[in-house]
Amino acid sequence: DGNSNNGSTEETGSDEVLAIAVSSSGKLVALTDDTKRLVLFECEPSWRCISTRWVVRRCVSLVFSQAEDELLVADKSGDVYSFSVVEPQAEGELKMGHLSMLLSMVVSPDDKFIITADRDEKIRVSHRRSPYNIQSFCLGHRQFVSTLHIPPSHPHWLLSGSGDGTMKLWEFESGRRLQSWDLSQLDESQSSDPDKNTAVVRIISSSDGCHVAVLCEGESTVHFFHLDQDNEQRLVPHSRLHLAHCPLDATFDPEGQLWVLLDSSDALLKIHTLRQNSWQCRTDSIELSRVSEALRPHWNTAQESTRTSRRFEHLYKMGYDNVSVYLQKKQQRLEEQQQKRVKAQTSNRNKRLKKDASA
Repeated sequence: DGNSNNGSTEETGSDEVLAIAVSSSGKLVALTDDTKRLVLFECEPSWRCISTRWVVRRCVSLVFSQAEDELLVADKSGDVYSFSVVEPQAEGELKMGHLSMLLSMVVSPDDKFIITADRDEKIRVSHRRSPYNIQSFCLGHRQFVSTLHIPPSHPHWLLSGSGDGTMKLWEFESGRRLQSWDLSQLDESQSSDPDKNTAVVRIISSSDGCHVAVLCEGESTVHFFHLDQDNEQRLVPHSRLHLAHCPLDATFDPEGQLWVLLDSSDALLKIHTLRQNSWQCRTDSIELSRVSEALRPHWNTAQESTRTSRRFEHLYKMGYDNVSVYLQKKQQRLEEQQQKRVKAQTSNRNKRLKKDASA
């Protein structure tokens, strides 16, 4: 157990992990849970808890600086706090604020910028050392921005996914949009229901930056793109991988193989390799068997916190068609006025008939 020296009040919770981050060297791991604990671990030479600190509000995203001297924490209220890694018992300092709930955060490879995404369709690029100095905004999504990713081989590009079902490519320092793909239009097997919401939940790329994989909420399909700086299109759809179960998460290993964690106790993990321009499942991996066996005893616990649920469903903003509502109310008002006129004319005619009859 670590020490708590932040003034925040300890809260009871289910110990559900809300966010986790691994440093670029792989030597540090940080996680935060629903009791507002922020726990920092050292992985090498062996696992050791360095500190346990407390955050003000429940967090949605954690990220280490590239220098691994700072841990940035984003919470639901739109605030970003900075926690020192060098001084692991020091309290967090408020770094920057937003007017909307934060959903994702990344740090540029040169440690110069903090990039944040919020519920109000905005991506903000701020200077890390002076976050009040905003470099740019990346605007164009029509719903909340759910995930961000900077391809390792293209440090000046940013990929973003949204509740509007699109993935966009940006030159983030200038805020210029380079490309946009609507994932629902790429999958012919997908329902064309306009009322169906498709949120992009994960964007990852291979270490060489050539391959990009995209996961969507509640869908058992992985979308693959090819990223090429020399190509005029830059981001080109490659293929789709249809899985037997919905993926919970995915990552590329250093060899460019895609590891997919599935929502199934029978087949927890799958490895897919690009062969003959097609992503094919590997069944002969000793490493896959070893990792699957290590994960299986903890599956029930992991399933509760990571299983596929509509995590973003409550974030959608309801559209309001002012014109149709106005026309509907106008028509209703005209009909009511017409009914009043007819009623008045009928009443006047009856009065005249009674008057003539009495005369």
